[in-house]
Amino acid sequence: MSDDNNQASAARRQRVQRLKKCIILMFLLAVTVPFVLCIILLVRVNGMNRTLDSLTSQIEKLSDMVQKQQEQMDDLAAETVVTGHGLSASGEAGREAEKQTAETISDKAGEQGKAEEEPEVIAGHKVYLTFDDGPSAYTDDILDILDSYNIKATFFVVGKETDSAKEALQDIVARGHTLGMHSYSHKYSEIYRSPEDFSEDFAKLQDYLYEVTGVKSGIYRFPGGSSNTVSKLDMCVFADYLEEQGVRFFDWNISSGDGGKELLSVETLVENCTADIEKYETSVILLHDSTAKRTTVEALPIIIENILAMEDTVILPIADDTEPVQHIH
Repeated sequence: MSDDNNQASAARRQRVQRLKKCIILMFLLAVTVPFVLCIILLVRVNGMNRTLDSLTSQIEKLSDMVQKQQEQMDDLAAETVVTGHGLSASGEAGREAEKQTAETISDKAGEQGKAEEEPEVIAGHKVYLTFDDGPSAYTDDILDILDSYNIKATFFVVGKETDSAKEALQDIVARGHTLGMHSYSHKYSEIYRSPEDFSEDFAKLQDYLYEVTGVKSGIYRFPGGSSNTVSKLDMCVFADYLEEQGVRFFDWNISSGDGGKELLSVETLVENCTADIEKYETSVILLHDSTAKRTTVEALPIIIENILAMEDTVILPIADDTEPVQHIH
């Protein structure tokens, strides 16, 4: 009888041990399986994020390529049509006409193309319309609109060397507007890489504009403005260089908002350009002369009319004695 009890007790102990092992195993599985699944999920999410980032980068590059190709197509189209100034410079007759135009512009540059002293103006509010990134397919339209209101503006241009771009640069000067510099390449990563890269780009653009128009521009607008967050170097380094060259830089205190990828409506552009003018004695308005900015051209007449309707307000081009608006000092 005692042996039977011992055997029964041993059997119970074995069952208890097996049950304990099963419980421990189930506990370990309950903890380990979710942990492993979480790790697998995180790895897959990270992989998907990398893929998404790569696709986003490729889409942005493709968008930039499409925009550049569109601008090139527009420039080529502009060169093949008859403009208000006659045929574009092509062939022997075109080259001769371009040469004569360049000589005429050069003769008048001292009076029309560079920033001269402002005429004596008594007004509580001085407004300066400034256009970045040109010339473009819309430059002629902008110039025609300005002419229709007898308004002079300031064009901060980049280094485009097509025949149509050269013609537009000459036209800006011939019509009495101020020609400013906005870098030759407009490539932030190259321009702001070092003082040497900046000075090389600056000299290339200044020399090119002088060659084409006879104007040695003395005003500059930094790509992204002097307060941009792209440059790894202190922007004061580049500002000091410009000062050494006798060149002043201009930022803005009113932005149209047309510098982004989104195409803003005419109503939004008008509101952005005119709502805050009365806050300042001097208002420098940032606009863009770009093939991608169709609504800027459409909004320009309304912007001008709204400004001209303001009491004690005048629109002027930037001149030698214009007080610059600067984000850094």
